[in-house]
Formats: sequence, C-alpha cells, structure tokens
Amino acid sequence: MTLADPTVTRVDVVGLPTRYPRRVGRNARLGSHGTGGESRVAVIGTDTRHQGWGLAEGPGGDVADVVGRPLSDLIDPATGVRHERHLWLDIALHDLLAVVHDQPVHALLGGRGNRSVEVYDGAIYLDDLDPDDAPRGPAAVLENCRSDAAAGYGGFKLKIGRGHRWMDRAAGDARDVEITRRVREAWPDARILVDANDGYDLEGFCRYLDAVADVGLYWVEEPFPDDAGDLAALRRHRDAVSPATRIAEGETSPDVEALLPVAHRHDIDVLLMDVVSFGLTRWRRLVPRLAGAGVEASPHAWGRPLKTLYAAQMAAGLGGIPIVEGVPGRTDRVDASGYAFVDGHLTVPDRPGFGLPVPRP
Repeated sequence: MTLADPTVTRVDVVGLPTRYPRRVGRNARLGSHGTGGESRVAVIGTDTRHQGWGLAEGPGGDVADVVGRPLSDLIDPATGVRHERHLWLDIALHDLLAVVHDQPVHALLGGRGNRSVEVYDGAIYLDDLDPDDAPRGPAAVLENCRSDAAAGYGGFKLKIGRGHRWMDRAAGDARDVEITRRVREAWPDARILVDANDGYDLEGFCRYLDAVADVGLYWVEEPFPDDAGDLAALRRHRDAVSPATRIAEGETSPDVEALLPVAHRHDIDVLLMDVVSFGLTRWRRLVPRLAGAGVEASPHAWGRPLKTLYAAQMAAGLGGIPIVEGVPGRTDRVDASGYAFVDGHLTVPDRPGFGLPVPRP
C-alpha cells in the first residue's frame, strides 16, 4: 500500500438485532423465517484509529491470527482478501481498507456500475398458508406486496413451490399460478420474479411456466435441484414460451465451477451466490469471467438488510449486476441514512467504506 498500512490491534465480534416490518413466513422447504433475529458483525480496529466493520457469517476464524498483522498482509486492494482463512472478515476488511484509503467500497471495486441500483422486494413468502389453524389465503400475499410497494419497492420476488411440502401437489401448483397472476393483475408494470427454492421438478416447473407465460416474469430462481440436463431442457422450454425470462441459479450449496459451464452454454442467465458467505473477494474474481460469457450476477442477500447495502455497493463497483435483492427492515444501532431508497432504486453513498458508521455501543 502506498498510503497507509495500519496494524490490526483488535477484532470484536458482536450481535446486532435485525427487525423485519412483519413476520416472514415459509418458503417451499423451510418453516417461518421469523421477525429478523440477530446479525453477527466483526469490528476491526487499528493502531491508526481506523475502523472497519461488517457482517461475519459462518464459523468464524482465529482472531489471534489477525491481530498484530499489517492490513496489507490481510487484503490486496486489487483482488481482495489474501488468504482463505481470513475470508470470514471479508466484508469488514473491505470496509476497513476503503476507510483507510478514504474512498467508498464501490470505488475500491472499480466504479464500473451505476451508483443508483434497482432493488426488488425479496420478502414475499408463502404467508397465505399461515396460521395453520386459519390460513389467510392469497389476500395475505397481496397485502404484503401493497405494504412493500408503499415502502418504495417496484418489483416483487414471489416464493412459490407450495406443493413441495405444504399443500397437495396439484393444489399447491395451482395456488402458485393464482398468486403469480393476481400480483401481475394488481401491479401491471412491476418486475415480477419467482423463487421455487428447488420445490419443483422439471416437468412440473415447465407446466407452471406455461400457465404464467403471459405474465412476463423477469426471472425464475432455483426451480429444481441443480442438474445440467434439466437446466438445458428448461432453457429450451423457456425460449419457446417466455423467452425474455431469465433463469437464475447458484444460491443453494453452489458448486460454482460446475455451474459455470452451464451458464456459458446460456442455460443459466444469472448467478446469485450470497454476497457475504460467498463474499466480495470471490465475486471480484468471478464477475469478469461472467462478463465474457454474457452472464449476469445478482448476489443473494436474503436475511439481513445489511446484505442489500453490500450488494448495491458491489453492483456499483463491479458492474454486470442489473438488480439486487432487497431485505425490508433495519439493523439496530446502524445508521444507514447515507443510502437513499427512492422508486425502487437504492443510491449508494460516496462516503468512505460502505458508508456505515461503526455501530454505536
């Protein structure tokens, strides 16, 4: 580094409460997602009094292996975190490095995208099925869309796959179609995405796509467990009935090297590994490979509102990311006022790091 190379003096891992605006229900595979839970974050301090922080997911690492090291041992401005064992601090190290260099993360990443990033609503779950003793029906899903539209969202990702676990297969598939069509009728100009969480098989999902072909879906996500042959067959069917709809894959247990040849054959249009657990460092290496193949990226962000902010910085920095996942809600003790969310677009700040002051005690 040519500017400053501070030494890490401490790493503190703390929990911050996360709050959704409502209880979020089930998806095709899992039960209720609750009201938010706790976000685990790492705060890194240095001998120059610079600080960086960010979400830390997974098992964590050895703090003693980080404290006492110069920042240049841990992260390279051009490529990201140097060693696999330090990737649990990927977000915090990028924040710290950008703070030290007095630049926003999106500039550190190259500034190849637009600072105003389209964001869709990722919180439209299977709330029609709750509660068990008196299910509210499709009106509950429409009400959630209305609430989130009032909060500024212009597009909705609908969870589907009710027939995988929660309803009779035929009845669940019919409900998926009904709700998809009713959302389109209520919001004729909205982007509509659907996410099956692997809750269909190829034949069943092709039937669903036939039934909503005129809806104009922006993308279909994780329709069934990854299989190169099935994805090729889905792409052929998609081309016939809804050619503008993208196929998005890569969230669930992604084998990225196995998915890349499938994407290069244009059987996957969008890869969406998680912005934190996959991480900025890996995304920095991957996005140029995708651009050469005409494949888009859109990092998974569900669960933590902070992830949406990171994904937007990544989109503004790396380019090739036309839309990111929005997680309605807030994280206690975090001042995100530098981010402006208007008409379905999130504008990232020109403040150092991620533009988020270190959480107050």
